[in-house]
Amino acid sequence: MHFDLGELFCGPGGMAIASTQVPPVESATHEVFSISHSWGVDVAPYAIETFKANLGEDKGIKMNARRFVKKELTPERRINALAFGFPCNSFSQVGERKGVRDRKFGNLYKTGIRVMEAYDPIWFIAENVSGIKKVTDKNGLNAGGQFKEILQELANAGEGYNVVAHLYKFEEYGVPQSRHRYVVVGIRHDVANREGIKFMPPAPTHGKGRLPFVTVQEALKNVVTLSNWSSRRTRQSDNVVWRLKFTPPGENAWKLDELVDEARWPDDRLLEYLKRLPWFEADIAALGSVANMRAKIEECRLHCEKARMSHIYRRLEADKPAYTITGSGGGGTHVYHWCEHRALTNGERAALQTFPSTFEFKGTPEQIRKQIGMAVPTLGAKQIFQAILNTFAKVPYESVEPDPGLVFSPRNS
Repeated sequence: MHFDLGELFCGPGGMAIASTQVPPVESATHEVFSISHSWGVDVAPYAIETFKANLGEDKGIKMNARRFVKKELTPERRINALAFGFPCNSFSQVGERKGVRDRKFGNLYKTGIRVMEAYDPIWFIAENVSGIKKVTDKNGLNAGGQFKEILQELANAGEGYNVVAHLYKFEEYGVPQSRHRYVVVGIRHDVANREGIKFMPPAPTHGKGRLPFVTVQEALKNVVTLSNWSSRRTRQSDNVVWRLKFTPPGENAWKLDELVDEARWPDDRLLEYLKRLPWFEADIAALGSVANMRAKIEECRLHCEKARMSHIYRRLEADKPAYTITGSGGGGTHVYHWCEHRALTNGERAALQTFPSTFEFKGTPEQIRKQIGMAVPTLGAKQIFQAILNTFAKVPYESVEPDPGLVFSPRNS
């Protein structure tokens, strides 16, 4: 059986390119199961240009998803598999946290339901941030409690679906980044019952007792400098460079607030700390006295009491996966090298998102940064698609039991 995959909120194509990389799977009865990508919809013009460059000029559709599902679900676009990573703005810990009450973003999952009702795809896959289950909104309401309502709506859509949601910690699947996302897989209820199949989340491959995590140093050592990925570096002021010089791997800008506290960090202790930084002799010793060093720390620290998020000017650690790559945000959110005093390039960010080195990005450096940060890690998505094909082919694979509270069937089944 061949699956023609359509995708809403496709972004640059991280999930789409993953679906094309999954090899066909043959069942014991010699039936072959495979995936190809039919179309992707996104409102962002440069994301669609990137999508077209990598998936095919005829595959990308620049359009608002709400308009698409109202006007463009034609017979010619019929698909039998669906993907939609509905926008996370209403559920992310750094977003507005309004949940489904947010009229702009909160109910965009319903566009996926419209496609399911129109085409009755055999299966679907949806993705969102880990905060969709646990976030409390700014009015004190548990937006995460709405996650189960969303899952039940997905289960009730169209012909009805057996739905399994699972929290994937993508560093446990070989992605060099601690990126945690809920991925929802639904198989049409009648097909699942007829074929006797049940989707199970694939088991982690990396971590304790398994393969070692892929570190940022390993992931970035062979980054190919492609003009379309851009090796261009972010312009940084002298203050930003010095801020990074006083920040050790794994720490963030708020470390400097601690260092200026003379009661906690008297001169001898501060000097001992600074001498442990690998770049002390090359970059800091020239300041001379501890008084000069302390003055420089005071000069380049942020002096900020609000929005003290942990990733602000946070350095990576060479021997660990990266923290989550984001697609938006101003100074301090660009992800910072563990030993060079700079933000990562877009090419390095793309490598941490496991885009293939041949992937071509379109747009300005900032637009490309946004595309990269909003994407699903290609390697992680590929393993989930592989598990879907294995499920239909009834080919055994290592799996884990899903949370029973996140498994849903149609209400009338």
